[in-house]
This record gives sequence, C-alpha cells and structure tokens, in this order.
Amino acid sequence: MAVDMKFIEELESRIPKGKVRTRFAPSPTGYMHVGNLRTALYTWLIARHNDGTFILRIEDTDQGRLVEGAVDVIYKTMAECGLTHDEGPDVGGPVGPYVQTERRDLYLPFAQLLVEKGAAYYCFCEKSESEEDSGEFNRAADPCRELSAEEVAANLAAGKPYVIRQRIPTEGTTTFHDVSFGDITVENKTLDDQVLIKRDGLPTYNFANVVDDHLMGITHVVRGSEYLSSAPKYNLLYEAFGWEIPTYVHCSPVMRDAQNKMSKRHGDPSYEDLIAKGYLTNAVLNYVALLGWSPKGELSEQEIFSLEELVDAFDIAGISKSPAIFDIVKLDHFNATYLRALTPEEFARVAEPYIRQSVKNPDIDAAQIAALLQARCEHLTDIPEKVDFFDELPEYDIEFFTNKKSKTNPDICRDMLKAAIPALTSIDSWTNEAVHDALINLAASLEVKNATLMWPVRIAAAGKLVTPGGAVEICHILGKDETLRRLNLGLEKLG
Repeated sequence: MAVDMKFIEELESRIPKGKVRTRFAPSPTGYMHVGNLRTALYTWLIARHNDGTFILRIEDTDQGRLVEGAVDVIYKTMAECGLTHDEGPDVGGPVGPYVQTERRDLYLPFAQLLVEKGAAYYCFCEKSESEEDSGEFNRAADPCRELSAEEVAANLAAGKPYVIRQRIPTEGTTTFHDVSFGDITVENKTLDDQVLIKRDGLPTYNFANVVDDHLMGITHVVRGSEYLSSAPKYNLLYEAFGWEIPTYVHCSPVMRDAQNKMSKRHGDPSYEDLIAKGYLTNAVLNYVALLGWSPKGELSEQEIFSLEELVDAFDIAGISKSPAIFDIVKLDHFNATYLRALTPEEFARVAEPYIRQSVKNPDIDAAQIAALLQARCEHLTDIPEKVDFFDELPEYDIEFFTNKKSKTNPDICRDMLKAAIPALTSIDSWTNEAVHDALINLAASLEVKNATLMWPVRIAAAGKLVTPGGAVEICHILGKDETLRRLNLGLEKLG
C-alpha cells in the first residue's frame, strides 16, 4: 500500500518554525493532580520565558479511561491558574485539530511510511489488548517481524486484523539527552517492538505523541520521569523519520514521602482538593513551581514568586532530577503568606463566602469580620469555625471566665460585667472608637488592668476562649443590642 506523501507533505508544510513551542497534553481522565499541574506550569513557563507558543492538546486515545466532564476540569484549572494557551481545541491554531481522536486519520500514513522505511512492520499475531498497549512481549519470538512483503500484502488483502509495531534494531545502542538527567544510553536489545497502531486503527499513546509533537513543531517536551524508559524508542522514531528531536525535560515524581508517590487513591490532594480546602490558587502555583525547580543566582534564596516573576526567573537548568516531597506544612506557610499579602478588600472578597457559611445574619458586616481574620488565617476553610459565634452565642462553661494572666475569676468577672453593661448602654453612637473608649475609661475608673475588664466582656460576647479580634472589635461588630443581650446572659450565668 503506497503512502500518500502529498498528505504528509501538506501536514508538514503547516509546522511553524523559528520559535519555542511547548505543549501540555493531558488525558481527560478526571482530576488535575499536583504532578499534572506542575507539568502544565513548567511547559507554560518555558514558552512564556522564551516568548514562545504554548499549546493545549487533549490526548484521548485511551478511550477506556476517559471520564465525563474531565475536559472541562482541564479548561477550568488552566483558566483559574492563568496558564493561557495560544493554540488548542477551543481557540484553534495552524496545526489543529488539537484533540487526538479528531486526528485519528493522520497516524496510519505515518506508520505506513515507517513500514516503507523498514522501521516498523505489520503484525498479525493474536495479542491481548494489554500486550498491544504495552508492547511487552518476546520480540524474538514474533514471526511477523520477518514476513516478506508478499506475505504482508496477502494478509492485508485477506482482511486479517493487524497492528503496526516499531522495528527496534537488535544490535547497538540508543542514546538520548535530557536536560535534567544528561545523556542516557540503552542497549537496543532491551527495548520492545512497541505497538504504534492498534487493531482499532487508533495510535498508541507513544506513537501519537511523537507524531503530534513533530507536526505541531514542539521544541521542548516536558513529562514525568516515568517516561524515561520510553525515550529511546521515541528517539528511534524521530531518527527513522529524519525529524529533529525536541529538547527532553523529564521531571522526577512528586512524592508524599521518601518512599511513596502522591496518589489520589491514597487520599493525596488534587489541585481541586487544595482549592476546596481553602488554599489560594497563586499560593498553590508558587509552591508547585518549587517542587523540583529552584531559581539561580541572585534569586536563589527567594521563595515567593508571582506568576509574572516566575516567567522571568524560570530556567530549565534549575529543574532537579531528585524527587520532590510534597510538604503540606510548607504549603500552609505559602498560603498564609499569600493571604496576608492581599489587600483588605481582596481578602474580604475571598473570605466572605466562608464567613457566610456560619454568619447568616445579613446585619453583621462580613468585611468587618474579615478584617479580624486576615492576620490569623492559614486556610480559608478555617474561617467558618472561627466566626460561628457571631451568628449564635454558643454554650460555654463558667470556667471560661477564669484566666490567670488577666487576673480574673467568676467573682471578679461578675463585678466587671455589672460595671460594663451600664457603661456600654450609655453609648449613643456605637462605633469601634466609642466602645473602645468606654471600656478603657471604665477600667481606669475601676482601677483594674484593661485585660481584667476586657476578658469577661469578650467571653460573654463570644462564648469562646479563642477568638479573632478582642472584646472591642467583637462588641462593635455584634452591635449594641446583641452585645448587651449577651453580656446580660453572661451576668446571669455568673449569678
């Protein structure tokens, strides 16, 4: 069967030249795990750092693992993270389509071209589907490797089902270069004749990947180090076609600990999980960037990077071949840093949905509560439990009124509340300053330390030992009527 070279030449004529071109090529199989997000980020940063082109390609040839809605998760995550793509299924581009199953008709001619070149062969043997996908079989025992052209033509004419396998040389070695791992040489006899085209006519992941990367002009390929073992076969394909080999960047895995990779099955968080747990997208991105990469030179000690700063600083030479440990405590630090760096208005905006989970009363100002939280918050999901007392006074123990540092006990607190209630009742304009001045002046007149008065007022107002904000701020936010109601309840509790 003669190969249609005009078809191949037309595809190759569309390949853009002269710029760095990278691609993120996820399979739509569910959530965006941390390793996937890191790959997307690194590929995006390489393109942006070099004023290049970033491509989104959907690799859906493994139909059995597809998850409904997973493509939407990919788009949503990329958009939230600011990882904008220049070409892709939704925006088009010169080398589309950008979904592999929509490209299914272009792979067979390239596989047939390899057959013509002697770098691949038709295999009519019965193999299980798993063997087809993995290529794990005894190459020497495969009789199809030595079929004559006439035998192949006869089998094709008879309609025998087939796969097309890569013909790996039986002698010699193959060497490939990786940015992180350097030159790696393998003996060809250790490599399997992997399947390129399956019986259903779809390409295997490994073949589609190489053809698509070439036809899309990809200059830098970023992927996990688990693909290092496949790289020699990729190289042999590039060499058989006479194509330029891209720069390989294999990233070591993100580990839960020194022994175990992160895994959704073991409860490790995906990007969506981290956002749902109250982490900011920018904090997650910043932390993920440093999982296996470190800046050089004068930036070597810097940890906090905006996305724009990462673009300027990112150099593939800083990618490490050592596995990275995902440290949730370190991520907490990053998240707290980012939360504190927000303007009060920005923090109030992101905090309000979490405040309103507990504080349903519309008369209570969420922005005022947010102002108390910003310096005391590591995760947005901590907020509902911290502020639930604003909506409803919880049950609390009379022992809460005892505090050594403030020099209080129930008897002292009873006297303090008896004095505080009329002092606060007399306030005409219920402002933060007015509440503050009334209580400070009262403590002076009672000749007690401020803390001796503030402690019982805060406990009675909040019903909690630990609160964001002190007595003055809490009373101001609650309003005059609710504050006095709660202080009177506290006085009743104290007898």
